[in-house]
Amino acid sequence: MENHLILTAYGIYLPISLLLTFFVARSLFRNARTFMLEIFHGLEDIAFATNRLFEIGFYLMNVGFALLILKIPVYGFNTYQDLIERLSVKIGGFSIYLGIMLFLNLYLLFRGRRKSRENIQRENIQNPLELAK
Repeated sequence: MENHLILTAYGIYLPISLLLTFFVARSLFRNARTFMLEIFHGLEDIAFATNRLFEIGFYLMNVGFALLILKIPVYGFNTYQDLIERLSVKIGGFSIYLGIMLFLNLYLLFRGRRKSRENIQRENIQNPLELAK
């Protein structure tokens, strides 16, 4: 019975963790394009390429982490109640990890946006004659 429950747990955990990763990444990086365009001053090629590279890194890190924590201990694993309880801990922990990664990416986007605006202001202060033209 244990082997059947373990395989069932893997069959539930893997699709859920991969779908969560896909959903979060798709939402984050679809909306991050706007920030990237602002950070890179409207240079679409660089902004979209950078956004895509961040997206690929996000997928690699999160899918890798989901696979890293895949192992479910066999001891004390006899009922469907055990299966649900262990899956809730596994998926809940992974969801918290994804949330942390999401907020880390948002922090980096806002930080890049702020630095970009500071650079524009610094350039405008250094070149006041060009503004008058």
